[in-house]
Amino acid sequence: MSKCEQCIVREFSSLKALTKAELLKLSECKTSHVIKKGEVIFEEGEHVNGIYCIKDGICKLTKLSANGKDHIVKLVTKGELLGQRSMISEEPVNLSAVALEDMQVCFIPKSDMMGFFDHNNHFSMNVMKTICGNLKEADDHTVNLAQKTVKERLAETLLYLHNTFGKNEDDSLKVQLSRDELASMIGTATESCIRLLSDFKKLDLIELNGKKIILKDINKLKKIAD
Repeated sequence: MSKCEQCIVREFSSLKALTKAELLKLSECKTSHVIKKGEVIFEEGEHVNGIYCIKDGICKLTKLSANGKDHIVKLVTKGELLGQRSMISEEPVNLSAVALEDMQVCFIPKSDMMGFFDHNNHFSMNVMKTICGNLKEADDHTVNLAQKTVKERLAETLLYLHNTFGKNEDDSLKVQLSRDELASMIGTATESCIRLLSDFKKLDLIELNGKKIILKDINKLKKIAD
């Protein structure tokens, strides 16, 4: 089991504000888990009673809509923390977290985390800044859904996947989403997403190979997205 003070991913999150003594305490109380692709980390409405630190891998955060379909709210990757907001608000989590690939995560119980809030102001401020940042992202996303066309949102999402998560050796996007998942991210029907991807392919903006997507003309995609 890796030690928190030696774990590089802590530098990407609020945990970077913890002292060495606090990190040693964290190592003693956290538990490490391997989550297989497709497995649920937690479900909407669940009382998590702690936070998850993503050591490796990517997961999707989803919200169940009124029609019974999952809507992807956000993708999160290593270094990020899950469950901070519900831990502070003492409410059930309002999203589900599902692994998009094999993951390594560490769970830190709420009782231990809240002790850091009481004694480390820098840590508390970091958590608040993260939550505020997430709210800003949610606001921006809401405006995008209202003001941008589906075509613009698809171009923007493809660029987001490219810029945030990178690509494989064959130049395909590292994060491979199903057409349903991609449609969910841009807020449209799967059929519309498939049709738009086909249009992008005809325009030579992208290349499609099964679930794999290769971005061929990033500048033109940027023009569409903006």
